[in-house]
Amino acid sequence: MTDLFSRKARSLTGTVRVPGDKSISHRALIMGTMAIGQSRISGLLEGEDVLNTAQAMNAMGAEITREKEGDWLVHGVGIGGLIQPEKPLDMGNSGTGARLIMGLVSSYPFQTVFTGDASLSGRPMKRVTDPLSKFGAGFSGAEGMTLPLTVTGIMDPLPIEYELPVASAQVKSAILLAALNTPGKTTVIEPTPTRDHTERMFAHFGVPIEINGKAITVTGQPDLTAREMWVPADPSSAAFPTVAALITPGSDIIIENVGMNPSRTGLYATLREMGADISFVNERLECGESVADIHVRHSKLTGITVPLGRAPSMIDEYPILCIAASFAKGDTVMRGLSELRVKESDRIAVMVSGLKACGVTVAEHEDGMTVTGSDSIKGGAQVTTHLDHRIAMSFLTLGMGTDRPVSVDDGSVIETSFPGFTALMNGLGAQIGEADQ
Repeated sequence: MTDLFSRKARSLTGTVRVPGDKSISHRALIMGTMAIGQSRISGLLEGEDVLNTAQAMNAMGAEITREKEGDWLVHGVGIGGLIQPEKPLDMGNSGTGARLIMGLVSSYPFQTVFTGDASLSGRPMKRVTDPLSKFGAGFSGAEGMTLPLTVTGIMDPLPIEYELPVASAQVKSAILLAALNTPGKTTVIEPTPTRDHTERMFAHFGVPIEINGKAITVTGQPDLTAREMWVPADPSSAAFPTVAALITPGSDIIIENVGMNPSRTGLYATLREMGADISFVNERLECGESVADIHVRHSKLTGITVPLGRAPSMIDEYPILCIAASFAKGDTVMRGLSELRVKESDRIAVMVSGLKACGVTVAEHEDGMTVTGSDSIKGGAQVTTHLDHRIAMSFLTLGMGTDRPVSVDDGSVIETSFPGFTALMNGLGAQIGEADQ
């Protein structure tokens, strides 16, 4: 564990590039494994979560090697070519990696054991095991289907049609990955559109996929060949320097090559509605994904009621939105966020507790929170991260604008998604350091 603190920053200036998109990085490794031949990935996120997915794919027959920072080669085994791993797959802190790979192995005739750290082991997997069991796979785990969990795949999986009870890109993607090695057509119906990186990656590799409104249909057991892949910078990671610049007077920064997938840009739409000076330049398309540079200047923000339907496009960004809301005039109301209760931590409860400790006025709701902003926030608290990287980065961002420093009990968890966070932020003008300095 590494205690980190953050104190009031001078103006943030400069041009930076945040690490590769975590969601796309997971999927790139998995799809490279599902293709025949050697796929090259450029810009892969080298955080712990993604590296655990790479190790899992290696354990099931792929050959994944690192050429240089961000550039990786995947020698795939093709659909139907996975082998049973000799040891449990340790997914660390990654719910995305665990759920996606559970889907992948459900349609293979062997057993796979999934383990993880204390945080991941407390997260329920039933919402993904329920639909995967309809293919014929079996699951055994602790009460509530938590890790350690054993997946018993099926020799002759059956294609399914499944309507998601709750919008979830992870559950949708797990079903679509199970469908790859399932003969016939499998259909997933979403109540609300969620991030579509899996669908875009399938199309890039030539998987037969049809999208008709809210229904996504995949024809299983195609022959896939290797592809070049380029991973844009993660819009969820870019959110932290974005909000830091917005709340720090005199700031003017550019974040390069950020993924602008419409299913991921809800935070930026919300911040602009609050009055943020954010513009997108050099917009382009890379491997089926929209990309742009983000130009951010310090702004006076005003609280809003975030539209309920926007949650799927920014579910991971509500913690950092709370930080922006803390400095906005009036109330920022965030509802429809029950999924935050079962992330790496109960992000609603943890954010409310930490904000109150730092002097922010905030009300907790069962499905969200209301933050009342202020021109002056005292800070001065140490926040417990509960092994949650986004909690750690959010409160370190808060400390850049508070009267007294804000500290977090464990900054090491940031490495799961944003290696180099402290150096990047300090390079812009932040003052983040270890607590014993």
